[in-house]
Amino acid sequence: MCEVGTRPPLAAERGEPPGGAAAAAAERCRDMGEQPIFTTRAHVFQIDPSTKKNWVPASKQAVTVSYFYDSTRNSYRIISVDGAKVIINSTITPNMTFTKTSQKFGQWADSRANTVFGLGFPSEQQLTKFAEKFQEVKEAAKLARDRSQEKIETSSNHSQESGRETPSSTRASSVNGTDDEKASHGGPAEAHLKSENDKLKFALAQSSSNVKKWETELQSLRESNARLSTALQESAASIEHWKKQFSACKEENDQLRGKIEELEEQCNEINKEKERNAQLSRRLQELETELQDKELELEELRKQGEIIPELMSECESVSEQLQAAEKKNKDLEEKVRTLRTEVEENKHRQTNLKTELKNFLDVLDGKIDELHDFRQGLSKLGVDN
Repeated sequence: MCEVGTRPPLAAERGEPPGGAAAAAAERCRDMGEQPIFTTRAHVFQIDPSTKKNWVPASKQAVTVSYFYDSTRNSYRIISVDGAKVIINSTITPNMTFTKTSQKFGQWADSRANTVFGLGFPSEQQLTKFAEKFQEVKEAAKLARDRSQEKIETSSNHSQESGRETPSSTRASSVNGTDDEKASHGGPAEAHLKSENDKLKFALAQSSSNVKKWETELQSLRESNARLSTALQESAASIEHWKKQFSACKEENDQLRGKIEELEEQCNEINKEKERNAQLSRRLQELETELQDKELELEELRKQGEIIPELMSECESVSEQLQAAEKKNKDLEEKVRTLRTEVEENKHRQTNLKTELKNFLDVLDGKIDELHDFRQGLSKLGVDN
């Protein structure tokens, strides 16, 4: 079963006018012994045989989709016709499954047609009714298949019993004599044989009918096999085309990878730019905070500027006092220089006095030495005397 995530757009949603009828096809089916048992309208899609993924519209607008019952073959079919083109001719088997893929879209796979059909309905209620009818018809097909198998088995059993009873009837004929004799000697045994013979004839006729049905089914299987063989040949012929498409897709994939790498680099640059912008934003906030602080300081300075005239007058008085102090300082400096000059002169005088005093002391020491020598001479003279 093909997995489809979303249904394709319907013709009504694309703005196409509804139209088309299947009256002629329904009439042909009635002529063939088929009767419609359920009819609805839907947009018909088929799976793309090349990709097995995409839906391809089989009808340009909503068309009639009907269930038909074939009483002669005891089979069920889903038939839909768009104009003169048959777009659905699917015989329902017990192995088929109808799957709802969305609220208004459903699908089923037909192995004989080698495709998957999809139906888009105008409402969820119509989809639900179609799905319920599909399940009902599928159960009926299963029951018909089981009954057919039972009839075949019954026919086979009657054929075997007929094979066993024919010799006995022959022996009975040979023993009892001619038909006239049997007629004369007729009785319950003859009536029983006639009854069994009628049953065998009915079973043989039923078996012939079943053989015809199976021959028809075999012919349809052969046609299906022929279609599958043709599809297989077309698939083999398209392998090279798919190889080329694969190479082109691979090159496109490489190009997309290169573009993705470029986009990733651009994303990295964008992230770096975002980081720089974040840093600038933080810096801007800091500057705004500093600006607010400066504005507060400026406001304080403005308040202080209001008392500047008072400060200026005080400054002028201080300047006058400073000038007077400088004048006094100059006078004091002049006196200090005079005192320093006098001190220098006194120092010079003291130095001269010290020099003179030293010379005087040297002379005095010489005189004292002479006086001492004189005393010693006097003493010697006194001793001598």
